[in-house]
Amino acid sequence: MISSDVIRGYNDTIILSLLLEGDSYGYEISKNIRQITDEQYIMKETTLYSAFNRLEKNGYIESYYGEETQGKRRTYFKITPSGITYYKEKCEEWDITQKVVNKFIKELNEYGNN
Repeated sequence: MISSDVIRGYNDTIILSLLLEGDSYGYEISKNIRQITDEQYIMKETTLYSAFNRLEKNGYIESYYGEETQGKRRTYFKITPSGITYYKEKCEEWDITQKVVNKFIKELNEYGNN
């Protein structure tokens, strides 16, 4: 399981990535994250909904109520054009981040067992 501290800066990117595939609601997004990561990353509900609030406040997503026939109405989210731009920026940032961090990741056997 991955530490939430490691991935925290990319929660928005993860959510936007899923919304690029189509409008969705909280539980479905949470379930997809678990499935795609083979349960190695589980985004807490509070983290997910605070990300939705932040993304919506910044104009990266919009919310609307779905037309449900049973139970409570679901709040759906969709990515906006500025959300797509932000997603692309975060992907470029991730590419650079990976390159920088990879320069410091070394195989332990290079250093022996001191």
